Amino acid sequence: MTDTPLWRPDPQALQDSPWMAFAGFAGERSGLSLADPLALQAWSVSDREGFWSAVWDFCGVRGVKGARILDNADAMPGARFFPDAALNFAENLLTRTGDEPALLFRAEDKLRRSMSWDELTALVSRLQQAFRARGVEKGDRIAAMMPNMPETIACMLACASIGAIWSSCSPDFGVQGVLDRFGQIEPKLFIASDGYWYNGKRQEVTAKLVEISASLQPNATLIVPLLDDAEAVAGAVTGGVTLADFIAAYPARAVDFEPLPFSHPLYILFSSGTTGIPKCIVHSAGGMLLQHLKEQRIHCGIQPGERFFYFTTCGWMMWNWLASGLAAGATLCLYDGSPFQPDGNVLFDYAAEARFSVFGTSAKFIDAVRKSGLEPGRDHDLSSVRLLASTGSPLSPEGFSFVYDGIKSDVHLASISGGTDIAACFVLGNPALPVWRGEIQGPGLGMAVDVWDEDGQPIKGEKGELVCVKPFPSMPIGFWKDEDGSRYHAAYFDRFTNVWCHGDFAEWTPHGGMIIHGRSDATLNPGGVRIGTAEIYNQVEQMDEVLEAICIGQDWEDDVRVVLFVRLAAGASLDAALEARIRTKIRTGASPRHVPARIIAVTDIPRTKSGKIVELAVRDIVHGRKVKNQEALANPEALELFRDLEQLKV
Repeated sequence: MTDTPLWRPDPQALQDSPWMAFAGFAGERSGLSLADPLALQAWSVSDREGFWSAVWDFCGVRGVKGARILDNADAMPGARFFPDAALNFAENLLTRTGDEPALLFRAEDKLRRSMSWDELTALVSRLQQAFRARGVEKGDRIAAMMPNMPETIACMLACASIGAIWSSCSPDFGVQGVLDRFGQIEPKLFIASDGYWYNGKRQEVTAKLVEISASLQPNATLIVPLLDDAEAVAGAVTGGVTLADFIAAYPARAVDFEPLPFSHPLYILFSSGTTGIPKCIVHSAGGMLLQHLKEQRIHCGIQPGERFFYFTTCGWMMWNWLASGLAAGATLCLYDGSPFQPDGNVLFDYAAEARFSVFGTSAKFIDAVRKSGLEPGRDHDLSSVRLLASTGSPLSPEGFSFVYDGIKSDVHLASISGGTDIAACFVLGNPALPVWRGEIQGPGLGMAVDVWDEDGQPIKGEKGELVCVKPFPSMPIGFWKDEDGSRYHAAYFDRFTNVWCHGDFAEWTPHGGMIIHGRSDATLNPGGVRIGTAEIYNQVEQMDEVLEAICIGQDWEDDVRVVLFVRLAAGASLDAALEARIRTKIRTGASPRHVPARIIAVTDIPRTKSGKIVELAVRDIVHGRKVKNQEALANPEALELFRDLEQLKV
């Protein structure tokens, strides 16, 4: 650890920032001096009613706030924020008018488009009318398998304007991966593009869409053009209709924004599917709006007209987070495709050309650029970039240094961490504090974050469980079809009573920052993308040669790589041909991100006495750690098959 920070806030820029404006605003209302960032943080947690009410007013939320700010304030779950409020999420994002761009779009095949605020609002209006004509009502679901393109944003806003519930994934998912998600929520409409580009290749989707649509049986399957093949794709899919035909009968008019409760469902996001099919996490409109406004307006300092970019797909919560940037009046900069096609400069080319103010990406991308030998700051004009955000996995200390050495020496680097579970951040950047190498700057305002040991005691300077000890607005409403709330409770509140336990290993630093050491559960996180072992098992165990499998994440070169162990049928051998078939099966049935880095044959797989395989125990053995509770295993001797393997040293 170094005693010299990598970055300190410029005093004048800080004084003029939204952070300080909010500190002054909140200080006047509370009668306290909140100019010191630690004082503001402490107040935001101790007076949550005063804090979240101030966020609503400071950010100019459109809607009726109501008299009560927080009901059942200490119940986790059970607390209710703004129980008397009425608002519409889409209305709060469509706050600007005119010819200035609301959305910029770049695709890997060099497609470039811009959509103004007026054009976006007009498209939302036409889609809203068409959705209603197809029977979409408040509470219905709309599911999209879409690239990160302007029409995806417009469809989501039209969905939210009605009070329907939006759910999306990226088009590289396999058929089963899509059905495991959308099949649970029974969407009334299914939306997809006519294909996409990735890694220099045109990717066709017609065969997948035929199968998915036939299984989901929506009222219609809307085909959005990206490859100029929408008519042919729509013609092949039962109930298929092109975007042009879908909205043809509906001229643009004023959007009808349905007033809804703060807790009305907005999004369904999906867990990684570690122990079965993915859990459907339901997020509220008010929780998403207020949490994202706080993070983007106050922590990130986003101002109207600034260019806001995050590299994400529509299957990652960062897409939902990016979309909320419209509420700050920002121009969203969208990109779809590989960030390394044709090389690692493509996103920096975009940043220089579009004049990003906020450049968001993954820690893995930063590390890959570093390892490639590129120094984007030398040959790109990145003078407009004031904030570089990183998430998805912990950014290594080397990654921190590279940002300042190879990208921009005076940028505010904000490493952020939260998750799909809250669709927001527990810890993130703070414009009033220095950036220290390898450390996240601190908790989000209003987030009572701590690190606890196994006995539920707060600890400093050592690894423990990341917890949040008080309710916050972006806690999920619950899980879909979890009527008694038992699955929701088990996911976050079983470990510590009335406390959110997030499943991250974390550590407070002497600077008051935080280091995230990775997941403390069995979720895989290669390249910063959370994936579940069950989704891999669902594919590989369909193969005759594979009797069963167990999958772990191995810590490797400041990241995590997926390792798949397979127990083979009699007479089968793990030769190159079988390895290739396994990888193809996983790539096509789940997604390219699920493909393991190593595949190793074993003769037995450890399991509990009730027959469950024990991923965490295998992961501990691979990393040289002691396995607890071996007495719970039916065959503890099988653990030795995974110890000190040569294949995992390279």
